[in-house]
Amino acid sequence: MLRFVIVFVILLLGLFWAYVLKPVEVLFVDPFTSVVAWVSTQLIHLFDDNVTSQGKVLQSTINGFAVSIERGCNGMEAVIILFAAVFAFPATLRQKLAGFALGFVAIQALNVVRIISLFYMGQWSQVWFDWFHLYLWQALIILDALVVWLLWLRWLSRRAPPPTAGASVAAA
Repeated sequence: MLRFVIVFVILLLGLFWAYVLKPVEVLFVDPFTSVVAWVSTQLIHLFDDNVTSQGKVLQSTINGFAVSIERGCNGMEAVIILFAAVFAFPATLRQKLAGFALGFVAIQALNVVRIISLFYMGQWSQVWFDWFHLYLWQALIILDALVVWLLWLRWLSRRAPPPTAGASVAAA
Protein backbone atom coordinates (compact mmCIF):
# COMPACT_ATOMS: atom_id res chain seq x y z
CA MET A 1 0.00 0.00 0.00
CA LEU A 2 2.84 2.38 0.83
CA ARG A 3 4.42 1.71 -2.57
CA PHE A 4 1.11 2.56 -4.27
CA VAL A 5 0.77 5.85 -2.37
CA ILE A 6 4.36 6.91 -3.10
CA VAL A 7 4.16 6.07 -6.82
CA PHE A 8 0.69 7.65 -7.07
CA VAL A 9 1.88 10.92 -5.52
CA ILE A 10 5.04 11.02 -7.67
CA LEU A 11 3.05 10.39 -10.86
CA LEU A 12 0.40 12.90 -9.86
CA LEU A 13 2.91 15.65 -9.08
CA GLY A 14 4.97 14.93 -12.18
CA LEU A 15 1.99 14.88 -14.52
CA PHE A 16 0.41 18.02 -13.06
CA TRP A 17 3.79 19.76 -13.23
CA ALA A 18 4.08 18.82 -16.92
CA TYR A 19 0.45 19.79 -17.52
CA VAL A 20 1.07 23.43 -16.56
CA LEU A 21 4.20 23.87 -18.71
CA LYS A 22 3.70 26.23 -21.65
CA PRO A 23 5.18 23.84 -24.28
CA VAL A 24 2.84 21.05 -23.12
CA GLU A 25 -0.08 23.46 -23.27
CA VAL A 26 0.79 24.57 -26.81
CA LEU A 27 1.69 21.13 -28.20
CA PHE A 28 -0.84 18.93 -26.42
CA VAL A 29 -3.43 20.61 -24.16
CA ASP A 30 -4.73 23.25 -26.58
CA PRO A 31 -5.02 20.88 -29.57
CA PHE A 32 -6.70 18.26 -27.38
CA THR A 33 -9.13 20.85 -26.02
CA SER A 34 -9.95 21.96 -29.57
CA VAL A 35 -10.80 18.34 -30.43
CA VAL A 36 -13.10 18.17 -27.39
CA ALA A 37 -14.84 21.36 -28.60
CA TRP A 38 -15.14 19.97 -32.13
CA VAL A 39 -16.59 16.66 -30.89
CA SER A 40 -19.06 18.55 -28.70
CA THR A 41 -20.13 20.66 -31.67
CA GLN A 42 -20.57 17.62 -33.89
CA LEU A 43 -22.79 15.96 -31.29
CA ILE A 44 -24.84 19.14 -30.89
CA HIS A 45 -25.28 19.24 -34.68
CA LEU A 46 -27.23 16.00 -34.45
CA PHE A 47 -30.15 18.04 -33.08
CA ASP A 48 -29.17 21.73 -33.44
CA ASP A 49 -27.31 23.35 -36.33
CA ASN A 50 -27.09 26.71 -34.55
CA VAL A 51 -23.67 26.22 -32.98
CA THR A 52 -20.15 26.65 -34.27
CA SER A 53 -16.77 25.96 -32.78
CA GLN A 54 -13.49 27.68 -33.33
CA GLY A 55 -10.54 26.34 -31.41
CA LYS A 56 -11.75 25.70 -27.89
CA VAL A 57 -14.86 27.93 -28.12
CA LEU A 58 -18.43 26.79 -28.80
CA GLN A 59 -20.78 29.59 -29.84
CA SER A 60 -24.48 29.88 -30.58
CA THR A 61 -25.15 31.40 -34.00
CA ILE A 62 -28.55 32.60 -32.75
CA ASN A 63 -27.74 34.61 -29.63
CA GLY A 64 -23.93 34.75 -29.62
CA PHE A 65 -23.58 32.95 -26.28
CA ALA A 66 -20.24 31.14 -26.12
CA VAL A 67 -18.34 28.85 -23.81
CA SER A 68 -14.60 28.48 -23.87
CA ILE A 69 -13.19 25.15 -22.74
CA GLU A 70 -10.28 26.03 -20.49
CA ARG A 71 -7.97 24.10 -18.18
CA GLY A 72 -10.13 22.35 -15.65
CA CYS A 73 -12.90 22.04 -18.22
CA ASN A 74 -11.26 19.63 -20.67
CA GLY A 75 -11.28 16.59 -18.39
CA MET A 76 -7.50 16.34 -18.31
CA GLU A 77 -7.20 16.72 -14.54
CA ALA A 78 -9.43 13.68 -14.00
CA VAL A 79 -7.47 11.80 -16.68
CA ILE A 80 -4.21 12.62 -14.87
CA ILE A 81 -5.63 11.38 -11.57
CA LEU A 82 -6.85 8.17 -13.22
CA PHE A 83 -3.52 7.63 -14.97
CA ALA A 84 -1.60 8.03 -11.71
CA ALA A 85 -3.94 5.66 -9.85
CA VAL A 86 -3.90 2.99 -12.57
CA PHE A 87 -0.19 3.07 -13.22
CA ALA A 88 0.73 3.16 -9.53
CA PHE A 89 -1.25 -0.01 -8.85
CA PRO A 90 0.47 -3.38 -9.30
CA ALA A 91 -0.89 -4.95 -12.48
CA THR A 92 0.42 -5.99 -15.86
CA LEU A 93 1.08 -3.30 -18.45
CA ARG A 94 -1.73 -4.71 -20.59
CA GLN A 95 -4.18 -4.45 -17.67
CA LYS A 96 -3.03 -0.91 -16.93
CA LEU A 97 -3.39 0.18 -20.55
CA ALA A 98 -6.86 -1.37 -20.78
CA GLY A 99 -8.01 0.32 -17.58
CA PHE A 100 -6.59 3.67 -18.59
CA ALA A 101 -7.98 3.52 -22.14
CA LEU A 102 -11.49 2.69 -20.98
CA GLY A 103 -11.28 5.28 -18.22
CA PHE A 104 -10.06 7.94 -20.62
CA VAL A 105 -13.05 7.30 -22.88
CA ALA A 106 -15.47 7.30 -19.93
CA ILE A 107 -14.11 10.57 -18.56
CA GLN A 108 -14.12 12.31 -21.93
CA ALA A 109 -17.61 11.04 -22.80
CA LEU A 110 -18.98 12.44 -19.54
CA ASN A 111 -17.01 15.64 -20.09
CA VAL A 112 -18.59 16.14 -23.52
CA VAL A 113 -22.02 15.71 -21.89
CA ARG A 114 -20.89 18.29 -19.34
CA ILE A 115 -19.81 20.78 -22.00
CA ILE A 116 -23.00 20.40 -24.01
CA SER A 117 -25.19 20.75 -20.93
CA LEU A 118 -23.30 23.85 -19.81
CA PHE A 119 -23.53 25.35 -23.30
CA TYR A 120 -27.33 25.19 -23.16
CA MET A 121 -27.59 25.97 -19.44
CA GLY A 122 -25.60 29.17 -19.93
CA GLN A 123 -28.12 30.35 -22.50
CA TRP A 124 -30.95 29.64 -20.08
CA SER A 125 -29.61 30.89 -16.71
CA GLN A 126 -26.22 32.29 -15.76
CA VAL A 127 -26.85 31.49 -12.08
CA TRP A 128 -27.50 27.80 -12.80
CA PHE A 129 -24.61 27.72 -15.29
CA ASP A 130 -22.22 28.98 -12.62
CA TRP A 131 -23.48 26.53 -9.99
CA PHE A 132 -23.35 23.50 -12.28
CA HIS A 133 -20.01 24.55 -13.75
CA LEU A 134 -18.22 25.31 -10.50
CA TYR A 135 -19.71 22.69 -8.19
CA LEU A 136 -21.72 19.82 -9.62
CA TRP A 137 -19.89 18.99 -12.83
CA GLN A 138 -16.41 19.39 -11.33
CA ALA A 139 -17.27 16.84 -8.66
CA LEU A 140 -18.95 14.46 -11.11
CA ILE A 141 -15.94 14.38 -13.45
CA ILE A 142 -13.55 13.55 -10.58
CA LEU A 143 -16.07 11.02 -9.25
CA ASP A 144 -16.13 9.45 -12.72
CA ALA A 145 -12.37 8.90 -12.53
CA LEU A 146 -12.73 7.35 -9.07
CA VAL A 147 -15.57 5.04 -10.15
CA VAL A 148 -13.64 3.93 -13.23
CA TRP A 149 -10.61 3.15 -11.06
CA LEU A 150 -12.71 1.20 -8.56
CA LEU A 151 -14.39 -0.77 -11.35
CA TRP A 152 -10.96 -1.49 -12.82
CA LEU A 153 -9.77 -2.75 -9.42
CA ARG A 154 -12.80 -5.01 -9.21
CA TRP A 155 -12.11 -6.33 -12.72
CA LEU A 156 -8.49 -6.98 -11.72
CA SER A 157 -9.51 -8.90 -8.61
CA ARG A 158 -11.74 -11.18 -10.69
CA ARG A 159 -8.87 -11.90 -13.08
CA ALA A 160 -6.41 -12.75 -10.32
CA PRO A 161 -5.49 -16.43 -10.19
CA PRO A 162 -7.00 -18.33 -7.27
CA PRO A 163 -4.64 -19.37 -4.48
CA THR A 164 -2.98 -22.72 -5.06
CA ALA A 165 -4.76 -25.64 -3.43
CA GLY A 166 -1.64 -27.04 -1.80
CA ALA A 167 -0.66 -23.81 -0.09
CA SER A 168 -3.05 -24.15 2.81
CA VAL A 169 -3.57 -27.93 2.96
CA ALA A 170 -1.25 -30.06 5.05
CA ALA A 171 -0.03 -33.34 3.65
CA ALA A 172 -1.98 -36.35 4.95
